[in-house]
Amino acid sequence: METFERVVWIVLDSVGIGALPDAADYGDVGRNTLGHIAESRPLKIPNLVRLGLANITPLKHLSPATSPIGAFGKGATQSPGKDTTTGHWEMAGVWLDQAFPLYPHGFPREVIDGFEKQIGRETIGNKPASGTEIIKELGEEHVRTGKPIVYTSGNSVFQIATHEEVIPIAELYRMCEIARKLLDGPYRVGRVIARPFTGTAGNFVRTPRRHDYAVDPPKPMLMDVLLERSVPTFGIGKIHDIYNGRGVSDYVTTRNNSDGMEKLTAAIRDRKRGLVFCNLVDFDMLYGHRKDVEGFAISLEGFDSLLENFLPLLTPLDLLMITADHGCDPDLRWETTDHSREYVPILAYSPACEAGVNLGVRDTLADMGQTIAENFGGRIPHGKSFLAEVSQRFTQSAR
Repeated sequence: METFERVVWIVLDSVGIGALPDAADYGDVGRNTLGHIAESRPLKIPNLVRLGLANITPLKHLSPATSPIGAFGKGATQSPGKDTTTGHWEMAGVWLDQAFPLYPHGFPREVIDGFEKQIGRETIGNKPASGTEIIKELGEEHVRTGKPIVYTSGNSVFQIATHEEVIPIAELYRMCEIARKLLDGPYRVGRVIARPFTGTAGNFVRTPRRHDYAVDPPKPMLMDVLLERSVPTFGIGKIHDIYNGRGVSDYVTTRNNSDGMEKLTAAIRDRKRGLVFCNLVDFDMLYGHRKDVEGFAISLEGFDSLLENFLPLLTPLDLLMITADHGCDPDLRWETTDHSREYVPILAYSPACEAGVNLGVRDTLADMGQTIAENFGGRIPHGKSFLAEVSQRFTQSAR
């Protein structure tokens, strides 16, 4: 019998909680997303503190909860890399043998030549860049010539930026599908990303019609296991794209964190069983990569404020898990805008739980996926479940 009828899993994209032991291999010694944001000024995040966030590790200006209502801990990433795909795949039980390839000097000529031949257009860019900066730099040339902007980042991504009035969105998506097929074998990037924008020179803005094209995860992973057991998975945000749609029975996209939480709230009203899996991307996209410490702090406070009304909607047969996929420390002492190799926070809460449990340091992000798999009677290849630890203090009136 299922301990919880429904699991709600929220990924705070990029909200890491301190450098992993191998951070030196990634140039990330000392990086600490949550730690440096908390250091910048007092954070008003009472609900996250109540759940046990400040009990995981010392955070400046925040006192640990005397009696946290959630279980708390932090998770390490076993797979090499520090990107969205790596983190989310590991949560679902997939460990990578090697990291997805990076292109710090742009893509090889043979990749670009093959892409240009198939789309029938020349491209511009082909270098690592911030998405907002590259449309400032090359947006006008793109509008004038019709040449798509191709760029990458510190992550394993092939990104294509086009103006919606120059190249229709359907054509941009077709280009991404071509790139996805080309980028295989040794060039197999984690994601191809459509980055549409609009506006005029000096005022270009990205639109919400971004679309990610991932590679297919190895089998079996969490959603495969749930599907075999007829457990529905509902994806919110970029969850569907990250897993290439596999095992995600239904999904919605989001415009921002507030929209994500609104759709999450609607989902738990309408969907009484299964996994509701949500990624909130603003922390990463708007603040981490843009080195905006204050914006990141405000966004964390905004999420915490939304939790105020969300937590009372959960029933004793719900399990809420809040985590992250990697870090993206915006602290200006580090010049890079790339992700950071960090532990991620793990918070688990059910109204049926009398008090918090210290989950400690988990060896892999797959511990979360294994917990969900065990709850629904299955098992994934990696990870140690903490279901028993989370449920051991249920009140007698839970059911």
